[in-house]
Amino acid sequence: MFDIVGKRFSFFLISAILLLISFIALGTLGLKLGVEFTSGSMLTVDFEQTVTQDELNQELANLGYSNSIVQRTGAGDYLIRTKELTTEDKDKLEAGLSARFGKLTETQFDSVSPLIATETARNAAIAVLVASVGILLYLTWAFRRMPHPVRYGTCAVIALLHDAIIALGIFAILGAFLNWEVNLMFITGILTVIGYSVNNIVVIFDRIRENTQMGVSGDFAVVVNNSLVETLSRSLNTSFTTLITVLAIMFFVGATIQNFVVVLMIGIIVGTFDSICVAPMLLVVWDKKEWRRFIPWLSLPASKATK
Repeated sequence: MFDIVGKRFSFFLISAILLLISFIALGTLGLKLGVEFTSGSMLTVDFEQTVTQDELNQELANLGYSNSIVQRTGAGDYLIRTKELTTEDKDKLEAGLSARFGKLTETQFDSVSPLIATETARNAAIAVLVASVGILLYLTWAFRRMPHPVRYGTCAVIALLHDAIIALGIFAILGAFLNWEVNLMFITGILTVIGYSVNNIVVIFDRIRENTQMGVSGDFAVVVNNSLVETLSRSLNTSFTTLITVLAIMFFVGATIQNFVVVLMIGIIVGTFDSICVAPMLLVVWDKKEWRRFIPWLSLPASKATK
């Protein structure tokens, strides 16, 4: 039988590297926030004649919008992110672009005030917090007949926060190099990923409960390892088939839900890793009191900490 649990500190090392990269990206590059969180306007236009992104950037600068962000969509339209525009400002901008590039069609326009942006950011944070607390309480109740039920909810929430941080780190990198923004579709994707990942975690935790009640072994690490092996193919197959569906959405729907789809892809991959290699391993570390092995420079040797 595969000794998955025996490699738990190797898995934790991988997680630590991913988290370190994410924190560095967030600290140095930051997130490029969409209009929903920073206020501003987003205009989607389609030109009849061919217009390059450099030409559009130059003309926007000539019209007084040098700080605009321009992104090409899969359909060939352009997303133009500017400061908040009034109806008059928008009409003048479109007139200026039409004078330079010919007839254009406005396919979408969204404008968000600073007050709404602040409220949206607060509500998004509350949504993630409520989801995490709800999962913690539910899993603690669901595993109430197990020893230390709160551990199951806590380990699941830690794994889910791990997902969210890595997704934020990747979007910080994408924002720096591809001008991708964090918007409401990103938040929707994060909440969807949380729900999807906790489903995988619950399946594994439930098998751990069954094997514990059946008395498979007196060693909790053996129980967890057996449970992981028994559910491994199910977890991988479910994630793989879901990933195929998400890829199909990305290829056929286009840029309108780009952030949502990319977050789902990240969440499926990282969430599968978390459900197998992080959440169950944290249960084992907690059971064996191995927390000091995460900080090797502490005076107490790891061998004594596990006794």
